[in-house]
Amino acid sequence: MTNLLLYTVTVLIWGSTWYAIEFQLGIVAIEVSLAYRYLLAAALMFAWCGLRGKSLRFDRATHRYFILMGCFLFGLNYLAAYSAQIYITSALNAIGFSAMLWMNIINARMFLGRRIEPRTYIGAVLGIVGIIVLFWPEIKDVSWSDQILIGAVISLTGAYLASIGNIVSQSAQQKKIPVMQSNAWGMLYGGLLMVIVALTQGRIFVFDNSPSYIISLLFLAVFGSVVAFGCYLTLLGRIGVERAGYAVVMFPMVAVILSALFEGLELEFHIYLGVALALAGNVAILTSRPPMRAKNGDRHLFSRSKSGNS
Repeated sequence: MTNLLLYTVTVLIWGSTWYAIEFQLGIVAIEVSLAYRYLLAAALMFAWCGLRGKSLRFDRATHRYFILMGCFLFGLNYLAAYSAQIYITSALNAIGFSAMLWMNIINARMFLGRRIEPRTYIGAVLGIVGIIVLFWPEIKDVSWSDQILIGAVISLTGAYLASIGNIVSQSAQQKKIPVMQSNAWGMLYGGLLMVIVALTQGRIFVFDNSPSYIISLLFLAVFGSVVAFGCYLTLLGRIGVERAGYAVVMFPMVAVILSALFEGLELEFHIYLGVALALAGNVAILTSRPPMRAKNGDRHLFSRSKSGNS
């Protein structure tokens, strides 16, 4: 798959998961729903690898990467994202998680020794400003109570955990650890971690038999986890965390467009402006040159890769 197609699929799927997640909240505890999601996704990934004849045997050192991915990319970050919305709106949560773009840039510099091109910083600024403009009507009326502050801290914590997961994934790919097998093991460890968290908090493992819960769970497991993470982490390995991470800015844009199409959201001036700024940042950051010290396949978004990981 081309890098552009990987990016497009990632943004479209994760942009639509905002709706699916709403149907997961209610009867089943957050930790339990996440356990269901990632254990199901892991089972599908193991089955896919088995059918394709891909080896799932790795040494202990490699499993350390899988455990870290499970904790930071498929577990704790999602727990924080879901929990933040108990205290703040989805708009504020989206802004909090969009900070992952900057966190990726900083972490890539700190942990991977990347020299970041100025154009990348410009794109990041435009993206964050675009998100703020998009949700401005909700932001300007926010009263910074203790509840809002708690939600903001949880959201930013989740974004940072996800950013660390991004760094771990790229480090694993630089060591030639295959993406699909990494995801299979990482999702298994992430699902098991959510089981442990649920049990330690006394959550009851109930199941919601409603069609909305089952369909949304299947969508999140198959498309939101297996397909989207496969595309995103492959892209991350090719073009770097600092540029692939811009996808987090584009998710709310997709959610707003879907809301306008199916929920009657009125497209006011601030929405057009926010989307325009985000798209401008998207062009700036994704057409910049690869990071100076990137290795093992980092390349321009719009190039065709010869890698077999897709």
